[in-house]
Amino acid sequence: MNFSGLIIAIFTFFAIGLGFVWVIRLEYHVGAHVAKWVGVVGGLIVILSVFPNSFWISAFVGIVGGTVLWGATELPDQEKRVAAGQFPKKPKKSERVQ
Repeated sequence: MNFSGLIIAIFTFFAIGLGFVWVIRLEYHVGAHVAKWVGVVGGLIVILSVFPNSFWISAFVGIVGGTVLWGATELPDQEKRVAAGQFPKKPKKSERVQ
């Protein structure tokens, strides 16, 4: 039996799950204006995935890069979800309770 597909599927499942979390947190703390830079970082990670000699390392790096790249496309959508009230908006310094 070959479990490589199962292992990659499990890793991808958790990478995507963590992607949801970091997109929400990044938009909350920094904002969606960094989406282009996140996309560049994701693209660079995908490009780096071609260099490892190991299939496993290459696959895992590629999955992480793809997840980061996809997250960059989700940041503007997350900003819209915050504006629609589906997620909390970070209060401005003057609005925070001290």
